[in-house]
Amino acid sequence: MGVGALAPVPARLADHAVYWAEGEGFPLICAQPGGTAQGLLLRNVTTECRARLDYYELGFGYDLHEVEVTLDESGARETALVYFPQEGLWALGAPWSLADWVREWWPITKHSAREVMRGFGRRDAHENARHFTMIQTRALARALAEKEQIPCTLRANFGLDEIDVTGEEDSHAGFFLLKTYRLRHRRFDGEMSDEMSREVFIPGDAATVLPYDPVRDRVLLVEQFRMGLFGRGDRHPWCLEPIAGRLDGGEDAETCARREAQEEAGLTLSGLEKIISYYPTTGYSTEMLHAFVGIADLPEEGSRLGGVADEHEDIRSHIIAFTRAMELLEQGEINNGPLVMSLMWLARERDRLRGAA
Repeated sequence: MGVGALAPVPARLADHAVYWAEGEGFPLICAQPGGTAQGLLLRNVTTECRARLDYYELGFGYDLHEVEVTLDESGARETALVYFPQEGLWALGAPWSLADWVREWWPITKHSAREVMRGFGRRDAHENARHFTMIQTRALARALAEKEQIPCTLRANFGLDEIDVTGEEDSHAGFFLLKTYRLRHRRFDGEMSDEMSREVFIPGDAATVLPYDPVRDRVLLVEQFRMGLFGRGDRHPWCLEPIAGRLDGGEDAETCARREAQEEAGLTLSGLEKIISYYPTTGYSTEMLHAFVGIADLPEEGSRLGGVADEHEDIRSHIIAFTRAMELLEQGEINNGPLVMSLMWLARERDRLRGAA
């Protein structure tokens, strides 16, 4: 059912106002004497449509309240149901701006809403709320992919219109998402391939940052337990890595890199050097990494503990000489791909960075 079938008409609710949820990308409606909340009254809401709206809203801590609204055009009053946030869940931010939301959040919200609604009839609505941060992270990745302009000077200039998707389903939807596609695609000989079934792991985009002190020629590495190593059977599933973290919904890669440097190592970066944005595992994962070297003050060699407790992070950071890091790379103790690439980039750019310090 399209929006037009719901017969929307402009209406307003007296003695109420709409604000941003502080630090979030959605609105909160609340009672406010003398205020006016502007919106649309949907009239032709079927039982199925109501169930879908309830599924999307109620799992996030909203309740339906019956109110009386005034139609903008006629001034007539009608009874309506409005989703009100439960008290105490979010703080009020600035007054709501639909135009700002469309510009900043609609590209993300349309994709997060699609993922949420694929669970309708299959997944408890409260599961969406529990995993919504990662749902938004995946949605942000799709929004970024829609805007990217990547050259096609050597590879074939094939696009999405060369792919025929015949089916898709969420094989697993938890903290991470696993999707199964059935599709055909254009082959290099110009013909279409046979239909195939392919699974893809969808974690969302992430930023990595290798802190570097060009004055003292030191780097900071982090060490933590990693499920990938454990799942493979590695006898030492603790890994040396750059600082890294997922992009939160509405967050750019630079902001993410700076935030993660503070959370994981207590560092305030004075500058960021972009290395590249790249796909580390194109065969089965959508993950894109946005890699940086961060200029930092690293006054003392040694180790410290860090991480965000409520994210179950147990992180040890190591400040070591750049030459020591390269020794660890040559010996194979550093075997994390993003760290290997970041150190090799730094080896190339080190003289420039030291000369500018």
